[in-house]
Amino acid sequence: MPTTLFAQFLNFHFGAAVTRLLLSLHIQPTYPTAPITDTFAMELLVFFALLVYFIIVRVTLSVEKPAAFQHLAEITHEFVSEQGESIIGHGFERFTGFLAVLGLFILIANLMGLIPGLKSPTADVVVPLGFALVTFVYYHYHGVRANGFAYIKQFLGPVWWLYPLMFLIEIISHFARILSLTVRLYANIFAGDLVTLAFFSLVPLGIPLLFMGLHMFVAVVQAYVFFLLAAVYLSMAVAHDH
Repeated sequence: MPTTLFAQFLNFHFGAAVTRLLLSLHIQPTYPTAPITDTFAMELLVFFALLVYFIIVRVTLSVEKPAAFQHLAEITHEFVSEQGESIIGHGFERFTGFLAVLGLFILIANLMGLIPGLKSPTADVVVPLGFALVTFVYYHYHGVRANGFAYIKQFLGPVWWLYPLMFLIEIISHFARILSLTVRLYANIFAGDLVTLAFFSLVPLGIPLLFMGLHMFVAVVQAYVFFLLAAVYLSMAVAHDH
């Protein structure tokens, strides 16, 4: 059953409609009276937070007197652009939007577990899996878009008589990236949330703050690692010198 107040609020107002929708699709919700899970509610909260953030940045844009949100947006854009240029190289600009939103969404989702009454949606394996699948589809799409049919050369290797073996190995390797991205993010955030919660239940003050700081550090690092790997996979997919 959902335990966060936001999930309970959503279920109170929209739960019946969601249940009807799921049943019409022949999906039986685990809790028909509360079909909206904490994970989905937290993801929705992150989405709204980012939407509000981007709207504020857009409506307060100013050359003469930039506001705090504009400064933050400029720092984020500069960071993503620098990383994109150094990793992807020429043409990196088309990917900055995806990489920026991906990194920000994961970062905020990771940090939500530190706020009383909220949970980190990335502590549920389905969410990191979703990020991994989106990244997987995105970089392959742009690989095909940049190279056309020649994109298949990336899976064949340099020696023609090894093409079948190399193709099989590369296919397994690419699908293994989904597992790697998913497990790395999920395991670290789930463990961080669990340890922080355990110490807060045992010792309400003092020591748990150290684990909160550690959890915050892990949350930032894991968001950056996911962002970095997404950029690396994109750079390999769109390269023309396979």
